Amino acid sequence: MSLKLNVKKSLTFIALAVFIAGGFSSCTPPKPAKEVGLQLYSVRDSMKSDPKGTVEKVGAMGYKLVEAAGYSDGKFYGMEPAEFKALCDANGTNFFSSHCGQAVPDSAGWAASMEWWDTCIAAHKAAGVKYIVQPFMDKVGYESIAGTKRYCDYFNAIGEKCNAAGIRFGYHNHSGEFKDVDGETIYDFMLKNTDPAKVMFEMDLYWITEGGKNPVDYFNAYPGRFELWHVKDKRELGGADAVMDFKPIFANAEKAGMKKIVVEVEEFNSNPIDGVKQSLDFLQNAEYVK
Repeated sequence: MSLKLNVKKSLTFIALAVFIAGGFSSCTPPKPAKEVGLQLYSVRDSMKSDPKGTVEKVGAMGYKLVEAAGYSDGKFYGMEPAEFKALCDANGTNFFSSHCGQAVPDSAGWAASMEWWDTCIAAHKAAGVKYIVQPFMDKVGYESIAGTKRYCDYFNAIGEKCNAAGIRFGYHNHSGEFKDVDGETIYDFMLKNTDPAKVMFEMDLYWITEGGKNPVDYFNAYPGRFELWHVKDKRELGGADAVMDFKPIFANAEKAGMKKIVVEVEEFNSNPIDGVKQSLDFLQNAEYVK
C-alpha cells in the first residue's frame, strides 16, 4: 500500500508541476506587434470604392501606420484632413505619410506650383502627417542631368516649406533613377544635390534592385539619407515567387537612417486584402525585422 501511495503522490506532484509550468507559460506576454506601415496604393481599388471599410480592415490586420496615395484639392480620399485622420486613429493606424506631388514647373509656373504646395502642406499638417513624399519625376528629370538639377532645386524649395510646417519632405524612387545620363547616375546626382536637412529619401527596396543596384551600397555611400523604406517584392511578401533577400538590407537599417518601414504591393497572386495581410504576417514573423 505504501508503494502505491508514494507512486500516487509522485504522479500528483508531476501533474501539479506541469500545470504550474503551463500556467506560467500562458501568462508570458506575447511579443508586441511590430510597427509596420501600409502604402494604401496597395489596396487602391478598395480605397476608391470603400475607403472607410478598407481602413477598418487594414487596422484590424495589425498595420500601425498608413501612407496615403489619395491627396487631391485639400482632401484625402474625398475626406477633409481631420476626418481622414480621425478614421485612421479610430482603427489604430497612424496617418504618418503621404504620396503626392507635381512635375517641376518652368519659371512662368513656379509661383502657381508653390501656391499648390502651400495648400497641400497645410492639408497634411491639419491631418497630422509627418512625411510628404513625391514618388515621381516627369521626363525632364530623366533626360538630362540639367533636368535632374532642376528637380533637385525644386525639391529643396519644397523641403524648406515642409520644414517650416514641421513636416519632412522626401522622394521615392523607381528603377529609372539608376540609369546613367550625361555621365552621371541620376539617383546619385539627386543625393548629392539635395540638402539633407530639406530632403530625405524613401528607398523602394524592390525597384532599386530592379535598377541593378544594391541598397546597402547606397547606405554606405550616403548614410542617414533613407529615413523611410518601401519593403516590396515582385508580389506579396513571402510568396512563392519572392526574389528579395531582405535580411542583409535590414542588418544595415541604422546606417541607412531608417525610421519607418512601409509595405507596398503593386501586383498580387491573391486578392489585395489577403495579399497585404500575408505581407504583414511575413514581416511580423521575420526575426531580422525589429
